[in-house]
Amino acid sequence: MTFTTKLDQHGKRLNRKLDELLSSHGLGRGVPARLSEAVRYAALSGGKRFRPLLVIESAALFGVSPDAAMPAAAAIECVHCYSLSHDDLPAMDDDDIRRGKPTVHIAFDEATAILAGDSLLTLAFEILAAPSTHSEPSVRVALIEGLGRAAGWAGMTGGQMLDLQAQELQPTKAEIERLQAMKTGALIQFSCEAGAIIGQASPAERKALKTYGAVLGRAFQISDDLLDAEGSAETVGKSTGKDDRQGKATLVGLLGIDQARSYLMALEDEAKAALSCFGERAETLIDAARFVIHRQR
Repeated sequence: MTFTTKLDQHGKRLNRKLDELLSSHGLGRGVPARLSEAVRYAALSGGKRFRPLLVIESAALFGVSPDAAMPAAAAIECVHCYSLSHDDLPAMDDDDIRRGKPTVHIAFDEATAILAGDSLLTLAFEILAAPSTHSEPSVRVALIEGLGRAAGWAGMTGGQMLDLQAQELQPTKAEIERLQAMKTGALIQFSCEAGAIIGQASPAERKALKTYGAVLGRAFQISDDLLDAEGSAETVGKSTGKDDRQGKATLVGLLGIDQARSYLMALEDEAKAALSCFGERAETLIDAARFVIHRQR
């Protein structure tokens, strides 16, 4: 089975789980119809579902089935979709297109997009706290703690703040890497670590997946920035060329396209090395790194 086929299969399973969770958590609980519609639009309007795949495949290293890993995968995807709903707002990245469709604030309005994002963020922790996510309370607490850290001010939202400030400054390579490790890398890294938490892995195994996730997060952001510089809105599914127009702090802007691409290619070996303790069992995660590094959209 090819990696893209596996990504598609996991994505379809994830969509069914998200649809089930959004229906069960909203049904009969007095959720306003417009907010429910916006939340479903934000969560179910496409996307590769790459982070859920990382959760599922990392957990599989420890004998955890896709169904058993799916609640945590869905929770992390809720946080990702929340972040997109907010990042696209005029006060943030000001995007009109996401996944080839109007962004949430265009399809609805700014206030509704904010509330839809808030709803997805809080729903993620409701999902993780449920006994159906894992029978061990300590595992559920570790997932909640880890996702809170990855999504919060020491992770994704802190990185977004640095990104906004960087437009007025001239950050160094180290500062850009820190920004991107927080804004993009933190949630990707935790997606890998979450599989180890669900599988109750050893400290060494958990550390290996954290290291792999950190490398993958770096690769994902550089690849995304290269697509913004070289791709088209039709193939990428969102506006391109915005980083340069808005003076965004990226490694592509700092190093140039050729040097940034060389840096990106070198990360493949780092990703493989981080997973060496798992042997052939980690082949899908190695394929995930290749997919990110060589992706066209």
